[in-house]
Amino acid sequence: MKTLQVFKIFKSIQGESSWQGRNCTFIRLSGCSLNCSWCDTPEAKSFDSGTSMDIDQIVKVVSVTGCTLVEVTGGEPLDQKNTLALLCQLNDKGFETLLETSGAFSISGVDKRTKIIMDIKPPSSGENEKMLSSNLNILKTGDEVKFPIADRNDFSRALGQLRELEDRCFTPLFTPVEPFMNPKVLAKWFLEEAPPDARFQLQLHKLLNLA
Repeated sequence: MKTLQVFKIFKSIQGESSWQGRNCTFIRLSGCSLNCSWCDTPEAKSFDSGTSMDIDQIVKVVSVTGCTLVEVTGGEPLDQKNTLALLCQLNDKGFETLLETSGAFSISGVDKRTKIIMDIKPPSSGENEKMLSSNLNILKTGDEVKFPIADRNDFSRALGQLRELEDRCFTPLFTPVEPFMNPKVLAKWFLEEAPPDARFQLQLHKLLNLA
């Protein structure tokens, strides 16, 4: 029996990415071995938090929410080995499946039917050196890369990374890390300097004070 440590499963409005605004069921897994300076879900960081559930149980709970869109998030979902099996089963059941993950864990084993939303941790996070550049070559059309921006250095680093990836197939997303980055300031930089395929986004769930 394959089990996962689950912090919580809940229905909300998708707050980020190209799926923003849709009803979505979130599977928030417990545990993350990164130590981002501005982590926004510290309550899910411990691997001992939450409840142990087998994959069939998780899928059953997700099924009764009535959502066709499901996101597996964390914590860091790929810090648990059975996450790959969960993604496969969600796809087998016909869900439109999203995975939100950092760039610090290999995505090579992720079911190709899954849409990946991958963070690139910037210098301000304190964890940028742990990012796996090999992941950028695995991403497929329809996947997205999120650049959290807390200061000008983060923004400049993101632009430099994108210039090195002119043949990219993924959509780049820029989002301010509040309270460190004023969204209006980032929007100004974005208008002046971001590549044409990039998207600026605010975290809708936070604006609405949702889970």
